[in-house]
Amino acid sequence: MIFDYPTLKLIWWLLVGVLLVGFAIMDGHDMGVGTLLPFVGKNDEERRVVINTVGPHWDGNQVWFITAGGAIFAAWPLVYATAFSGFYWAMLAVLWALFFRPVGFDYRSKINNPTWRSTWDWGLFIGGAVPPLIFGVAFGNLLQGVPFHFDDNLASYYTGSFWGLLNPFALLVGVVSTAMITFHGAIYLAHRTEGEIQRRSTRAALIFGVLMLAGFTAAGVWIANGNFGYAISSVIDPAALPNPLSKTVVQQSGAWLDNYRNTPATMIVPALAYLGGLLALVLVARGRTLSAFVASSIAIIGVIGTAGVSMFPFVMPSSTLPSASLTVWDSVSSHRTLGIMFWATLIFMPLIIVYTSWAYKVMAGKVTLAYIRENEHSAY
Repeated sequence: MIFDYPTLKLIWWLLVGVLLVGFAIMDGHDMGVGTLLPFVGKNDEERRVVINTVGPHWDGNQVWFITAGGAIFAAWPLVYATAFSGFYWAMLAVLWALFFRPVGFDYRSKINNPTWRSTWDWGLFIGGAVPPLIFGVAFGNLLQGVPFHFDDNLASYYTGSFWGLLNPFALLVGVVSTAMITFHGAIYLAHRTEGEIQRRSTRAALIFGVLMLAGFTAAGVWIANGNFGYAISSVIDPAALPNPLSKTVVQQSGAWLDNYRNTPATMIVPALAYLGGLLALVLVARGRTLSAFVASSIAIIGVIGTAGVSMFPFVMPSSTLPSASLTVWDSVSSHRTLGIMFWATLIFMPLIIVYTSWAYKVMAGKVTLAYIRENEHSAY
């Protein structure tokens, strides 16, 4: 292998982060548009305009979601097994919400009936709004610690409940996540439309951008002043074979801020959330929507990156048995598996980026009411 085991563990921590950010940016603006659909489109034609801004490519963007899930399964099998066991009903809720997307896009305009179309519009709203909310709630629970432990055979046991996931801090992080995705989608919608739809989208972007930054700030203050954080108190061998029970972990208030104290350069990551968010607000207000979309993408990198940097090296801390917490060093696959996956990613990731860039170049331009009228039977 060209990389040693500890280096590959770090690389895959970064790559999983890249995939999650890619999902939030690419599939996120589709979901944001779906969330705004019933509100920025006041009649059937306007809603068809909104749908057709993302209709041709939303399913291609699902590649990021599928790839991120597959990467976690292959690179962090213990994290995948424990998270999907503990968050089982939450993940099912995401899956059920996502069911509305393919059928909503494909069936919505098949029948010219107001009730039929309105029903699918709200279905697309559910498919756009619910997943970011639940993913945010999941991150909120990760920051607090998840109630799970392992037995001697490394079988995981989740001791919490679905309703326990819906605690105040987790719901706040869910609001941040939903606002972030809706902000991003509103900017994209403002870029692809014109007239009244564009004006409504711009107003929505301003509202949700401010909400995102306010919620992000509130969550940071809560973490800084609350009983948040875990720290490893024993010696860690990054090159050792994975065994989450071989370390000692203590719950320590303020530990999620330690990485910023020890490595001040990491402050760049939360700074990106503020700089990107504020810049996107200014740019979209001035009508520079493409630049605003880039800026909101930077804000997404900052928000998601802040969670990752704050928790590092933890991936899924345990609140019931801290020593069972899963980290970058002890929840991964074998050296060979990580190496093979690295080379596969090095080959296929550029291909995904190239064909995605080509698809967006082909579909560039405004979606207008005139376009919908001219393509009454072929447009979504």
